[in-house]
Amino acid sequence: MGKIVLYTAKLSPPGRSVELTAKALGLDLDIKPINLIAGDHLKPEFVKLNPQHTIPTIIDQDGTVVYDSHAINVYLATKYGKDDSLYPEDVATRAKVNAALHFDSGVLFARLRFYLEPILYYGSGEAPQDKIEYLYKAYQLLNDTLVSDYIVGNKLTLADLSCIASISSIHAIFPIDAAKYPQLAAWVARLAKLPYYKATNQEGAEELAALYRAKLAENRQ
Repeated sequence: MGKIVLYTAKLSPPGRSVELTAKALGLDLDIKPINLIAGDHLKPEFVKLNPQHTIPTIIDQDGTVVYDSHAINVYLATKYGKDDSLYPEDVATRAKVNAALHFDSGVLFARLRFYLEPILYYGSGEAPQDKIEYLYKAYQLLNDTLVSDYIVGNKLTLADLSCIASISSIHAIFPIDAAKYPQLAAWVARLAKLPYYKATNQEGAEELAALYRAKLAENRQ
């Protein structure tokens, strides 16, 4: 049996969330690196695969193509999960997980993307304070949401695996003040103890932060 193919980039928080989910499920992926800065995602063969030309994108063993990290994570957990722990079947609990997935796409990753995109892709040398404040407001929102060890109850779910990829990337650029956001800081530390966390997520977050700093300095010259 072949592997699930994942088109992704180490720099990509959504891509890393899929890798984290695969690790949690015990899945071995065939990772195909996509260089976003070089425009690999805009090549005709990739656009044919995914007309939205976004990463991550997967091709399952039966040829099924899925894109959007949240859709992919739900797909993988539903199809390959040995139980429903990552994506609970209970309707009320699942609704809370879904809410966190939308929070990641609509708030966490969206705000990070809107801050980084002009710098990484369009030569901007500006670091708009309003966008930075929006990122800190996202910290506050998630901090206030965390009333237990994990985003939804006391067990790891897709909510955590999606949100941590974005939060860790923001944190690598704008460090979380543990005194101001204690629940958030404790949650990040808790997720960082996962045995696959450092190689699967932390290294990519740090690489993204390093690229950001280099591009910002370059653009300002």
